[in-house]
Amino acid sequence: MAFVKGSHHVTLSVGHAQEDVDFHVKTLGMRFIKRTVLFDGSIPIYHLYYGNANGDPSSVVTTFPWAQAGLVGEPGTNQAREVLLSVPEGSLDFWHQRLTEHKVVVENVEVLDRRRLAFRHPSGIEYVFVSNDNDPREGHPGYGVPAEYAIHGIHGVGIHVTTPERMVDFAQNTFYSQGKIREDGDRAVFQVGDESFGNHIELIGNRKDDQGTWRYGAGTYHHFAWNLDNLKNQDEIKFEIEGAGYTDISELKDRKYFKSVYVRTPGGALFELAVTHADGGWDCDESPQELGTKFQLPPQFEDRRTELLGQLEDIDI
Repeated sequence: MAFVKGSHHVTLSVGHAQEDVDFHVKTLGMRFIKRTVLFDGSIPIYHLYYGNANGDPSSVVTTFPWAQAGLVGEPGTNQAREVLLSVPEGSLDFWHQRLTEHKVVVENVEVLDRRRLAFRHPSGIEYVFVSNDNDPREGHPGYGVPAEYAIHGIHGVGIHVTTPERMVDFAQNTFYSQGKIREDGDRAVFQVGDESFGNHIELIGNRKDDQGTWRYGAGTYHHFAWNLDNLKNQDEIKFEIEGAGYTDISELKDRKYFKSVYVRTPGGALFELAVTHADGGWDCDESPQELGTKFQLPPQFEDRRTELLGQLEDIDI
């Protein structure tokens, strides 16, 4: 029987590489786990990966820095927009102070009668800290972030939509939503898959903004990836989605560390259906202790290593 296990990673289009590293590593304390390049297209663009202490699936934020290529996106509706990250219960005061000290504007917000912290990436992408007291994932204590306050991983994704009903129908009838839908004003919240953490979808009704861009461009969310556990299950779910009439779906793509299929959902968000296969994983080209220390390339780009390094922005980790 086909299933969705939970989340896998999120991927964002950002501005400069160095400010992205500084934000995720030096402000948020996340672990830098991989530096490689975007596999699609001919323009050399970094693909940077950040995670928790163990780089767990469901903890990883990845980014494409587009400043050097001059591509800028436009936030809007019918687009994934909010990066929801899980932090320990009782840590929000610490994070409010730390973000403020790092010159990040942070706001207290309330959703479902619970306090959250809302702030932005330097490129403008919306981030939200959600506190959880039952999240077993181990945070990474980097750059002065104590282990007891460190980010567990992904909490979920906030998607702005003009017609939430279509996205709810997709989730309930095709994409393995679980439990009841909770509502808070213009926000509908539910979980997808078997996990108890990291898999929340929050739909925000938004009919005032223009359509957001779906192409690559700094300042926008590119996709949210789900963990499908194994390749057989991935095939089955792909066929189910196509059979339900959602045919804006890709063929299998080999991303070295995982294999993926992409589907454009009726809410506009791009979902990736990812599997960390037997020959993949973050440690397929670096030991667990060395993650993020070397510039990694897929085999087809290896003969261009010197050329690519000469075209990409220098990064100080």
